[in-house]
Amino acid sequence: MTHYRTYLIDLDGTIYQGKTQFPSGKRFIDRLKASNSDYMFVTNNSTKNPAEVAANLTENHDIATTADQVYTSAMATADYLVEKQFKQVLVIGEAGLREAIQANGIDIVDKQPADAVVVGLDRQINYEKLTEATLAIQAGATFIATNVDTNLPNERGMLPGAGTIVAAVQTATQTEPIVIGKPSVIIMEQALKRAERTADEVVMVGDNYNTDILAGIHADIDTLLVYSGVSKPDDVHEQSVQPTHEVDTLDDWSIED
Repeated sequence: MTHYRTYLIDLDGTIYQGKTQFPSGKRFIDRLKASNSDYMFVTNNSTKNPAEVAANLTENHDIATTADQVYTSAMATADYLVEKQFKQVLVIGEAGLREAIQANGIDIVDKQPADAVVVGLDRQINYEKLTEATLAIQAGATFIATNVDTNLPNERGMLPGAGTIVAAVQTATQTEPIVIGKPSVIIMEQALKRAERTADEVVMVGDNYNTDILAGIHADIDTLLVYSGVSKPDDVHEQSVQPTHEVDTLDDWSIED
């Protein structure tokens, strides 16, 4: 095995499951801290700001976390908008996404003209929001999706994710979006910049082959798949490209290796 300078770590299904604590997730983070290993939580969730994500880990899962240890798809989207010099953006999304964009000095507009349309999870979605997004893209705005997750795990079940809203806009515009979140390489490239690391210095840890692991593979980053959430061994072993490492539980991973 390889010694990694920084661990990029998924949250839901990896460190916890919804409101359910994973003792192995907490022990994994405790071992990273004890070994002075750097780590950053990388999540496709665009609805919450990093302080809220950190508070959830600290208060509900007994994993003391600060905002600077969290990198969301909203933050990666905002960094991408700055990099590409977009100035006016129409947003379908919640507070975490809007705050991340505005914090980078980008104007949010409600209708065209707009340089870009950013679509994330929005639990107050309505027809008028879809209409304005559609018209702006038809007028030439770049279509950007925070992520295309089809479902959002919840105590009620697998609720509609951001991908369902992205699909509606894509259907109306017949336009493929630029996707920021996992499994896209973009969020990984932005996370590496944030962590000030190169691809060969980090490992992506997650429970979902189709998001976490593919994101690492696309970015030439080593991956650690833990079978505590979405993916199952039989399904993963049929894939043409395998994770770098696999464990049944994070307790099985040796930090010192």
